[in-house]
Amino acid sequence: MGDHTTVVPAGAPPAADVDAFERLTLPYLGDVAHFARSLTRDAVRADDLVQETYLQALRGWHTFHEGADPRRWLFTVCHHTFLRTLRREARYVAANDGDPELESLATAAAHSQAEQSGVIRIVERMDLRHAIDRALAALPAHFRGAVVLVDVEGQTYEEAALVLGVAVGTVRSRLFRGRRLLQDLLYDYARDAGFAKAAPLPSHTDAQ
Repeated sequence: MGDHTTVVPAGAPPAADVDAFERLTLPYLGDVAHFARSLTRDAVRADDLVQETYLQALRGWHTFHEGADPRRWLFTVCHHTFLRTLRREARYVAANDGDPELESLATAAAHSQAEQSGVIRIVERMDLRHAIDRALAALPAHFRGAVVLVDVEGQTYEEAALVLGVAVGTVRSRLFRGRRLLQDLLYDYARDAGFAKAAPLPSHTDAQ
């Protein structure tokens, strides 16, 4: 979105409302772009999502209540738009929040196994930024939304619940499950990295 001038779509609010829309929402364009990038994990898709978010936000400007937080409202529109895109692309994955107690046991068991097998030491030497980026991209959309809002955007559980349109308890559950899946993915990447490092290289004598 190099040009920040709002293109007024058909059925848009009156000019005065459009002015208010631009004044209150455009200062958060960078935040929305960052959120979209975290959700899509792709620059081109993120740009499309930002444009669609602002288009939908302008069309639905009448639902914005005076005094509300424009940034949070835009995040809500962005997240809903993202989920609609996934449904259209038939890649929508329903959330399964699971049993927290069983998840806690599974998390502890996975960590213990990784520690005993040496995977933890590989994780400590990995390029975690790249690995986490790959792991986030592999998370189902519902879990990714919770992880991005709380762990990346720094929002509280209550703020994330408002954006996602779910209860605070659901945010906690999805965040716990999302972090558990991230842990498993990071351990998988570490194992792959360890196997690749351990694989013997062909010697000169073998080639002769």
